Amino acid sequence: MIAQFLHSSKQSHAPTFLRFGRSCYSTAPYKPSLQHVAQLRKLTEVSISKAREALSQTNNDIQQALEWLKNDLAASGIKKAANVQGRETREGLVSVCILSGGSRGKTALGAGGIRAAMVELNCETDFVGRNALFGQLAADIAHTAAFITEPTDSSTIIRSCSLDILNDAPLLSQNNPQSHSSSTVSSSIRDLIAKVGEKVSLKRAVTVVQNPFSGQSPNIGLRLASYLHGSVGLAPQGRIGSLAVLALKSPELARRLESETFVKDLERLERALARQIAGFDTRSIKSSDGDETALYNQPFMMLGGESANEPVRMAIENWSKRRGLVSDGEEGGIEVLEYAKWSVGDVVA
Repeated sequence: MIAQFLHSSKQSHAPTFLRFGRSCYSTAPYKPSLQHVAQLRKLTEVSISKAREALSQTNNDIQQALEWLKNDLAASGIKKAANVQGRETREGLVSVCILSGGSRGKTALGAGGIRAAMVELNCETDFVGRNALFGQLAADIAHTAAFITEPTDSSTIIRSCSLDILNDAPLLSQNNPQSHSSSTVSSSIRDLIAKVGEKVSLKRAVTVVQNPFSGQSPNIGLRLASYLHGSVGLAPQGRIGSLAVLALKSPELARRLESETFVKDLERLERALARQIAGFDTRSIKSSDGDETALYNQPFMMLGGESANEPVRMAIENWSKRRGLVSDGEEGGIEVLEYAKWSVGDVVA
């Protein structure tokens, strides 16, 4: 009888006690409100299910939910980045950011420095390459590279930017430069990998940071020209990009740059030069043997009009004379000093 009682207790009382304990000491998951879900999605653009999960884990506290999402995204980004590490990335965008385009008006006399960057961000498919989040990250990385680079005594103006330094730099938003982000370029790339499910990689970057030529003739100014072909939404990016540094020399430079008409004409010329570099098989600036892979030997088709059949060198000389920068027999005018031209998927040595 005692044995039967003990056996009965083990079969019924113990489970009842344990079930009672569980009902007393556990709490149901916190149900997030629709208002908070909508607010969190507006701030982060996460899915409804992920927003509900974040709010459930943080008792409907928006700030804590944002922190939870940040940690969750970082963890999933690291995991997905490891999973896709061996994949090839042949698609993507070239993005250009120009923070200071050079001499204009009174800045021709001592404050016309140039500051810009061009980067290539790669992904696996054209579908992700056209994604707005991918495009915005490419723009932000170009902005970051242009902002953090310091002037050097290098013999070249367009210089390669260290990817190690750039990846470790805080990401600076192009749309909101004053905002402070705790994310670095590399962590932002991992976050994007978590969102799009593809490998994303920063392939290359160049920067242009040059102060005015202090102590030299005030009649010399610097300008930047850029062009992006195959834009998918944001203007300063595409599948082919060019960035060129131009020098202007004229005793009339400061006065000419104060004219809006002259500046607009100059900007059209700069864009045409950058398009010419991007659109033709341009491999150098000058060549003495008539080689049309040299920019100055090519017919200036991108400028059009009467210049379309003139070599680029002759066309910009005539342009300078017509706009009053130089007179016949006078040295000066406009000179292309350096350029960079990239296409997405280029083989880089």
